[in-house]
Amino acid sequence: MTATLELGALAAESDLAGLETGWHRVCAVEDLEPAWGEAALVDGRQVALFRTGPGEVFAVAHRDPATGAHVMARGILGSKGTRPTIASPLHKEVYDLETGECFTTPGLRLEAFRTRVADGFVEVEL
Repeated sequence: MTATLELGALAAESDLAGLETGWHRVCAVEDLEPAWGEAALVDGRQVALFRTGPGEVFAVAHRDPATGAHVMARGILGSKGTRPTIASPLHKEVYDLETGECFTTPGLRLEAFRTRVADGFVEVEL
C-alpha cells in the first residue's frame, strides 16, 4: 500500500523561495512501515521518507537526480559497508541516505534532509 503524507501549502517545487525553512512535523513514526519508502509533501517539497529502525528515519528528495522523475520513495534500501543507501528504482544509481552522495555515478547527488523523532512524530528539516 502506498500512502502520500501531506503537510503544508501546495507549491510548485521550482518555486522554493517562498517556502519555510526549519523543522516540519510530517507524520507519526508509526505511520511509516519499516524498510519501506513513503512520499510526503512537506511545505511544498516532495520528500521520500524511509524508516530503517524503530526510531531511525531518513529523508531525501523524492526527485531522482538522474531522470528528474519523482520516484525515490519506491527505491531499494540497502547499505554500503555501514552506510545506509537507497537505489533509484529506475536506473539503480545508489545514494548514501545520510549525505546524498552517489556511489555509482560521479557528479550525481540526491538532496538529503536531517530528520528527528520528537514525541513519536517524524520531523524533517528543510
